Amino acid sequence: MSFTALGLIADLALPFWWALGATIPAGMLAWWIAYRSDWF
Repeated sequence: MSFTALGLIADLALPFWWALGATIPAGMLAWWIAYRSDWF
């Protein structure tokens, strides 16, 4: 869910290629948030 939110923010705030490049760090950040909050 956090990955979706971060992806939508990146898509709306950044041009297409920048948003595409920001998807990977957003995914890593979402995974880190989920890992730190003991979702796994």
